[in-house]
Amino acid sequence: MITGIAHICFTVSDLDRSIKFYQEGLGFTHAFDFVRDTGERHGCYLHIGGRNFIEMFVGPVDPPVKGQAYRHFCLEVDDIQATVAELRAKGIECSEIKLGKDQSYQSWVTDPDGNRIELHDYTPQSWQGPALVERG
Repeated sequence: MITGIAHICFTVSDLDRSIKFYQEGLGFTHAFDFVRDTGERHGCYLHIGGRNFIEMFVGPVDPPVKGQAYRHFCLEVDDIQATVAELRAKGIECSEIKLGKDQSYQSWVTDPDGNRIELHDYTPQSWQGPALVERG
């Protein structure tokens, strides 16, 4: 049985720059590195929270593969106003906060390689609510 998303993986153009964005900007913590036999670090795992990670490998960031449907990934936040204020104070550009059609608040950021990230704050009226209660 599938219980959740384990990790999301990105190819990044500059591993150190991406690690800095996700650690210092978004507050993820370092889990481990992927190191070649030559001693060169070529990838990294960062812990988002709970059982969730982001995985990154350095390489050429090409345009999306034709037919690839990836649009963004979404991070749940506990207070969207405070989160957006904190990110903006760190110099991270965030879109204005809006209430989505699903009755959840959202704001958007982009990582150094252009990957879109949605910040998502559930409300008591969020359409996702019934599923959240079921899983606990």
